[in-house]
Amino acid sequence: MFRPSNGIVSGLCAPLLCLALVALPASSAHAIGELTFINPLLENGADPWLQYHNGNYYLATTTWNSQVVMRKAPTLAGLRTAAPVHVWSDTTADRCCSHWAPEFHRLTGPNGTRWYYMYSSGRSGTLDYQHLTVLESAGDDPMGPYSLKGSPMETTWNIDGSYMQLNGNLYLLWSEWEGPDQSLFIARMTNPWTITGPKVNISKPSYSWEIEGGRTNEGPEVLQRNGQTFIVFSASSCNTPYYKLGLLTLIPGRDPLNASSWTKSPSPVFQAANGVYGPGHNGFFTSPDGKENWIVYHGNASSSQGCGSTRSTRAQKFTWNADGTPHFGSPVSTSTSLAVPSGEHGPITTAVRGAAYQLVNRNSGLCAGVTGSSGSDGADVAQHACGSASTEWVLDSTADGYYRLVNRSSNKVLDVADCGTSDGTNVRQWAWLNNACQQWQVIPTTEGWFRLQNRQSGKVLDVANCGTASGTDIRQWSWQGNNCQQWRLQPVGKLAIVSAQSGKVLDVANCSTANGTDVRQWPWLNTACQKWNFQHTDNGFYRVVPTHATSSCLAVSSGSTADGANIDQGSCSSTHSQWRVDFLADGAVRLVARHSGKVVDLANCGLADGTDIAQWSWLDNICQRFHLMPE
Repeated sequence: MFRPSNGIVSGLCAPLLCLALVALPASSAHAIGELTFINPLLENGADPWLQYHNGNYYLATTTWNSQVVMRKAPTLAGLRTAAPVHVWSDTTADRCCSHWAPEFHRLTGPNGTRWYYMYSSGRSGTLDYQHLTVLESAGDDPMGPYSLKGSPMETTWNIDGSYMQLNGNLYLLWSEWEGPDQSLFIARMTNPWTITGPKVNISKPSYSWEIEGGRTNEGPEVLQRNGQTFIVFSASSCNTPYYKLGLLTLIPGRDPLNASSWTKSPSPVFQAANGVYGPGHNGFFTSPDGKENWIVYHGNASSSQGCGSTRSTRAQKFTWNADGTPHFGSPVSTSTSLAVPSGEHGPITTAVRGAAYQLVNRNSGLCAGVTGSSGSDGADVAQHACGSASTEWVLDSTADGYYRLVNRSSNKVLDVADCGTSDGTNVRQWAWLNNACQQWQVIPTTEGWFRLQNRQSGKVLDVANCGTASGTDIRQWSWQGNNCQQWRLQPVGKLAIVSAQSGKVLDVANCSTANGTDVRQWPWLNTACQKWNFQHTDNGFYRVVPTHATSSCLAVSSGSTADGANIDQGSCSSTHSQWRVDFLADGAVRLVARHSGKVVDLANCGLADGTDIAQWSWLDNICQRFHLMPE
C-alpha cells in the first residue's frame, strides 16, 4: 500500500470524520440473467478480495477509515450495485484508522469452521503504525457478525496479510520494511491470529521492475494447483503506473520457511496494458461451477493516478502455462465485454447464508412450504402447517432491489413454473437459474403484511381460491388486495441484530435481566443478551425478546413518541414493545415501533462500543439499517 510517513496523509479520512452516511448504490441495469460484464466492478475499490461461497460472491475493499466493508451478490456484475455493509468498526486508538487491504478466509480454527477477516489498521493521522488485525465470524457466514481476535504482530509495522495452508500447517504472509526494502515475510501460525517461531524474509525487491518509484514487494497472495504453490505479489510503488505483479514459486518438497526454497520469476507476470495502469494487489477466486480460475485486482484509468480512491476493482479469467505456472495475460480494457464466470447461470443448489423466515398467509395462518419436504426440482409449493425446515426460507438479496427465496430444507428457490406470466401459473421450487422468474419484491401492504411480487410477471404469491386447508396450492395471480395474497415474514430462531453502519450488534448492557436496562451496540460476544427471538403478536408485529431475559422485550422507554427516545429492555405489555420488520431494497431491514412509527436508530451514527440505540424518524440512512443474522 504505502511507505510509512509522518503526519496526516492527504486524501485519507480522519477516523471519526469518515463515518459516512454511506450512499446506497444508484439504480442501474440489473445484472441478473446477463451473459457478459465489463470492468470495473467497483469504482472506488482498492485492494480487492473476492470469494464465491454458497451461491454468492463476496467482495471487500479498502475503506480508508474506521470500518471494514463487505458486499454480496449472486452475480459478479451484481457487486456493482450491492450495498456496502460494514461488518466491523473500531475506535480503539491503536487500531482505529486507515483500514486497508482486507481479506477473508474460511479456515478451521479453535472454534471450528469460521471466516477470518484480516486487514491492516493503525492510528489516526499517521501511517507509521499500520499492523494486521484479525476478526473471527460467529458462524460460517462471511457477513459475520465478527468478534475481535487480535493482531499477529501488534508492535511492528506490517501490512497486507494473507494465509497459506500447506501440508497441514497454517502460515501467515505479509509485507514489512527491512532496511530500504519493503519485503515479503512468512511465519508459521498456531491459530489464525497468532504466529510462532521465526519471521523469514522470502522476497525483497531486486529486479528493476520491482523498484520503480520505491523498492516494494507487498500484497502476497497464495495460488496452489496440482501440488505446486505460488505467491503472486505486487511490486514497485503504487504511486506509479508501474505497479505490477511478480511471481514466487515454492520448490516442491522444500520448507516454505527457508528463503532459498522460493524462486522468483525474472519478469513480471501482470502489468499495465490496454489503458489499465498500476494493476495489482490481487486475489483469486473460482467460478460457481469450480471450472474456471479468476483474478481480481485494482487498476487505474490514468498514468497520473496513484494510491488513492481512483483505483477500481476489476476481474478476469486466467489460464495456466504448460509448466503449471499461471498465465494472467494482460488487464482487459474497460470497453471489453467478458463472459460471466461459468456456472453463474446455474443450476445452483446450495445452503445460501442468512436469516430464515416463515411466509405466513394472512387468511389461513399457514406457511408457504415445499410439499412433502421434497428436494426435487419442480416440487410443488403449497400452504402447510408452519414449523419444519421446508416452510423456512432464506431471503437473499439479489443486490438490485429483489430477493430470491431459498428453501432451508432443499436449498432450492421459489420459482414460477416455466416463467409463465398468466394468472394461476403454479409456484414451485427449482435450482437457482439466475433468471427473473425466481426473484421477488417484498412490498408492504398494511401494518406488518406484505405481498411478494414476481420480477418476471409482476404478479403476486396467492393461495388458490383463498383456501384455508393445509395442502392448498400456491400460485401467482394479479394483485387483488385480499388477505390470501398477503404474508407476514416471521424471523426464525435466535438472531443477532447487526448494524449495517458499524457491524456491531444490539446488546443488553452487562446482560442484566432488569427492565429499564439500556440497549446499546457492542461487538459480537456470542452471549445470550445479544440474541433475540421474534414473537408474533398480531398483524405482523413482533415482540423482540432477548434470550437471557425471556419475560422482557426490546422497548421504547416510557412509550415515548419523540425522536431520540431511548430503547431499552422493558415490559412486553404495550405497543411500545412491538415492532414491524420492513424489508428494504438493499437487503437490510428496518425495525419500526408500532406505537410511534419511528425506527431503531444508531445514535449519531456512532461506531464506538456502547453507542446508544434509540428511536428516530425514518431518514433512509445506513445508521437505521440492520441485518438479522443467525447465531
